[in-house]
Amino acid sequence: MTKGAKCELNHHEAEFRGERVWLSATGSLFFPNRRLIVVSDLHFGKSERQARSGGALLPPYDTLETLNRLEVEITQSAADTVICLGDSFDDDTVADNLAPSVIERLICLAQNRTWIWITGNHDSQLVGVPGIIKHEISICPFVFRHIAAFGAEGEISGHFHPKIRIPVRGRRLSRPCFLMDTKRIILPAFGTYAGGLDCQHQSLRHLMARTGVAITTGRQAIVIPIEAAHRVS
Repeated sequence: MTKGAKCELNHHEAEFRGERVWLSATGSLFFPNRRLIVVSDLHFGKSERQARSGGALLPPYDTLETLNRLEVEITQSAADTVICLGDSFDDDTVADNLAPSVIERLICLAQNRTWIWITGNHDSQLVGVPGIIKHEISICPFVFRHIAAFGAEGEISGHFHPKIRIPVRGRRLSRPCFLMDTKRIILPAFGTYAGGLDCQHQSLRHLMARTGVAITTGRQAIVIPIEAAHRVS
């Protein structure tokens, strides 16, 4: 961020691989010293793709709502670099048929910034969007990719849409969350209609150290030890 600027986002501040990071309750990850913001799994066009494929019909406002929130994140953080960690579009057809108004807004947001699109399993053939398209990218000491690789270190990824169940007034509510340990951070889905995978699922337990933490999104960024989440399952 620029000198003297203040980020208005509710976030949890931590150190990862020797660098300060902010894990926002809105679902973005910010590196203040690099002015770098990271989001994952925007899933632009999910309602359109489901309607096209005969799936459940959803209100067709998800792309604009997600884009509005993304614009707020970028503006408030004053980021110079934006990395989208894959599945930014719900499929390649959506990416090829964006409304001109959406394309124009993305071009405006990418102007005077480095914008990096990481391809995902939903948008593996991504073309025609403003910015740089990569399968993964290394920015020492970090590697940014869509799906976590077992044994990787300094890794920042998405894909799993992690969620955690927390007790609230006698009920157990599920909230999207970051997962973080000394080796990796897995981001929650930023997209409006994205589902999620419980952090206790074997796929995530296989990747994350039990000494790691979950950081919730929503009204407040709450830090919960992963071990505690496993005990109350």
